[in-house]
Amino acid sequence: MHFISDLISQLFEWIQNLGYFGIMIGLMIEVIPSEIVLAYGGYLVWSGDINFFGAVLFGTVGGVIAQIFVYWIGRYGGRPVLEKYGKYIFIKKKHIDHSEVWFAKYGTGVIFTARFIPIVRHAISVPAGISRMPLGKFTLLTTLAVIPWSTLFVFLGYKLGDQWENIDEKAAPYTKEIILVALAVIIIYFLFKWYKSKKKGSAI
Repeated sequence: MHFISDLISQLFEWIQNLGYFGIMIGLMIEVIPSEIVLAYGGYLVWSGDINFFGAVLFGTVGGVIAQIFVYWIGRYGGRPVLEKYGKYIFIKKKHIDHSEVWFAKYGTGVIFTARFIPIVRHAISVPAGISRMPLGKFTLLTTLAVIPWSTLFVFLGYKLGDQWENIDEKAAPYTKEIILVALAVIIIYFLFKWYKSKKKGSAI
């Protein structure tokens, strides 16, 4: 445990030294959960090392690239590769199971809203890659979801200042509301698809 603690401390020091690029690379390699990296980015804004817009921009770029990487693994390596190596980027078998169910049920439209739902948000890129969803559409929907997520956690990290490590407690009320909204949007989207298919079937 002491070794892991030292490693994480070194990673944060590395992120601080690299500034914007540290945030971007930290999100790309997913060694530390993205929420913590972004909150630390907010702390760097608070301390005057970087500015808010740059932290959000590079956080967004890093987050999107990380998901494109998972997309490509799904597309060219398939599920077996993710089941074997996914643990190194915090993706477990149960995450893949849930994300595949969601993707099959709600289609490509879930790529945006699923980014705000625990369990499926990190792994939803897997079925997108396996199903060969167009990369442009995948990137656009992912970017639209990562922007508000990055903004929220950088902002909360900034507000917490040197107490940024309490990000889980600070973010809980916000993430709960976001999850409820995302679920509502998914339900509406599903009902719309169901109504559209039913209407199409009755017209035949």
